[in-house]
Amino acid sequence: MSTKIHAATEALGLPVRLISSPGQRNDIAFAHDLIDGIEAEATLADKGYDADHLANRIAENGTAVVIPPKRNRKLQRTYDTDLYKERNRIERFFSKLKHFRRVATRYDKLLANFMGFVKLAAIAIWLR
Repeated sequence: MSTKIHAATEALGLPVRLISSPGQRNDIAFAHDLIDGIEAEATLADKGYDADHLANRIAENGTAVVIPPKRNRKLQRTYDTDLYKERNRIERFFSKLKHFRRVATRYDKLLANFMGFVKLAAIAIWLR
């Protein structure tokens, strides 16, 4: 039993949206749900989110797309490498989330209970 947690954070690395998915699903499947309704100057993501339909949707909102292209892409898209370095804040958020033992070890069998505690941990991170 595995679960992925997809997160959108603001510029300081504090979570604004959390979505769970089965562990075997790819990241891009939930990307549209993750960014819907969030206004930002730039959207930073890793190569797992490199898809034309997502980049076009982000650009339609007037947001800068800072997603490095996959190596096998025929048309390599440019991105701001200096701004991409700020993506470590999402990694820091996940590191802080894993400090909560119940999240790191996934004691809860039901997804609703697990995500409830993930959201509680995210609230605690906001309050620090």
